[in-house]
Amino acid sequence: MSAPKCTYTKLVPQPPADNLVMQEGKRQGGRGAAYQVVCPDTDRIGVVWLPEGEQAPAIDPEVLARRAVDSMRLTGPDVASPRPGGRYTVGVPMWLWGREGEITYGPATATASAGAVTATATARVTSIRWTMGDGATITCTGPGTVPGPWAHRYTTSSGRPCERFPLTATSTWTVGWEVTGGGADSGQFAETRASTVGVRVGEVQVLD
Repeated sequence: MSAPKCTYTKLVPQPPADNLVMQEGKRQGGRGAAYQVVCPDTDRIGVVWLPEGEQAPAIDPEVLARRAVDSMRLTGPDVASPRPGGRYTVGVPMWLWGREGEITYGPATATASAGAVTATATARVTSIRWTMGDGATITCTGPGTVPGPWAHRYTTSSGRPCERFPLTATSTWTVGWEVTGGGADSGQFAETRASTVGVRVGEVQVLD
């Protein structure tokens, strides 16, 4: 199967000198031109600088960036709170917190190459969505702390002692990438990873 390719069309007229792509071309010596790039396999449309005499990449650079991300082996959040073996109480705040690590929170960096083209991708978590298992959903813009700004109060118990609320933490990884060889191309895309834990919630027994 052939590698996915993009179509490069030279822009006429060229963008103004203060355009970011033209500024990048100036940093590369100014010999070259701005091209519109259309990549059907990744639905990417943009403008890139191709130095004079340099051929356009024979593969969609974003495909290389995604290969780089695959090599990172990113995972869902490393949930620290609620603890899988913890016991929580109806009406009492339960903090939401994930441990930070290279493959659980980032930043993580990797490269992938095809011929003379190399894509470097850097991934980091920009948000975590906590689906609590009782109908509630909380979105956090950080890993959380204990105690911290993100907590949840369950209003009912999880049921019998062996039953638990299925909590799912879904992280959104934002990936920025840039390519060397075959033009000054760059871009961004997002991927998600999820982790699931069981949360045991009980009620306080009041004695008369």
